[in-house]
Amino acid sequence: MLPSKDHMRSPYVRIAIIIAIPLMAGLGIGYALHPSDTAAAGAEQVDGTFVEAATSRAVTETSPQQQEDIAVSRRNAITRAVAAVSPSVVGINVTEIRQYRDPMSRFFGDDPLFRQFFGDRTYQQEVKGLGSGFIISSDGYIITNDHVAGNAAQITVTMTDGRRLKAELVGTDGLTDISLLKVDGKDFPNVTLGNSDDIVIGEWAIALGNPFGLFEINDKPTVTVGVISSTGMNLGSMNNRYYRDMIETDAAINGGNSGGPLVNSSGEVIGMNTLIFTGGQTSTYVGYGFAIPVNKVKKVVDELKMKGKVSRDISTGLDVQPVDARIARYFGMREVSGVIISDLRAGGPGDKAGLKVGDIILEVNGDKVKSEEDIISVLVDSSPGDILKLKVYRDKKTMDVSMKLERS
Repeated sequence: MLPSKDHMRSPYVRIAIIIAIPLMAGLGIGYALHPSDTAAAGAEQVDGTFVEAATSRAVTETSPQQQEDIAVSRRNAITRAVAAVSPSVVGINVTEIRQYRDPMSRFFGDDPLFRQFFGDRTYQQEVKGLGSGFIISSDGYIITNDHVAGNAAQITVTMTDGRRLKAELVGTDGLTDISLLKVDGKDFPNVTLGNSDDIVIGEWAIALGNPFGLFEINDKPTVTVGVISSTGMNLGSMNNRYYRDMIETDAAINGGNSGGPLVNSSGEVIGMNTLIFTGGQTSTYVGYGFAIPVNKVKKVVDELKMKGKVSRDISTGLDVQPVDARIARYFGMREVSGVIISDLRAGGPGDKAGLKVGDIILEVNGDKVKSEEDIISVLVDSSPGDILKLKVYRDKKTMDVSMKLERS
């Protein structure tokens, strides 16, 4: 049923229409003024950017005290050790005079007829080399490797203050690869020598030196950091040098580092950088380097300072030869190892210790013996009066024997 005109004229209907019209107008205006979702998001983004920028400025604008605290926090045991030792590290440049023979002369040897017609076909050539060293006393004593300066005709030492000084070779010991140099002057900065018997595997190790001659660029040593990887490493002999009880580190050591100090986090020298492990593929660092323990260095240097050389007039009174498969089988040994005593001097140290011809020496001072060289390497570090602890195989049994070394 449709509404009639009478209904439209009703006062109630008129009142409802009057109320509805402003209500609808208000809703329309409100919708037009309400911001869209995109606009709201944009406002939030602007606010976020403002807050982030304000925060960034707050972090950047640190106070002088905060800047000082940051600088102090960057200084640690390693940086302090480097600062203490660096002035005592030197770069070493050497000139060696080496003799060469004409390749043709090898076909004639020392034939006097050849020499009569062609003369002495040998000639000399200067060979340059470099390495590292460190000052151990205020009056200018410097330690380096024998393979760096042991055969040098001229030695120049570069100090961290830029001075180039001529150095004298006081003495050298090829068997332990240790040389002692001296420069004229006084009040030189010098290192503190530590105790290599107190080394802890895993502690910090700092290598300083002159790799690839980089010291010459700014008169400062190059610093690398690692840890002590192992100790007591017996590496055998190389070029008639014996490397026993070596310190192993993963601090990078390269050509030119030889003779430089290996330092602990207290700033004490615990070894002299000497060798790198290359795996036969390269002459640069591939993972591990080796240093001579400073306690051995101190012992050799004391003797070099007094006599210019190391005296090894010691005797065992023994002649030995390696055990091969035939000897091992004859004596009923389970494996091929050790050296057999082939001769024994009457009244000598071996005889006094109760050793016999035919005894097989398996160990010396706890280290396994595989050849004569292993015994020689022990004797290199020994002196008259030292006692060697031997493990000996006799009559299918092992026994312990103590042998006191005597002066030869």
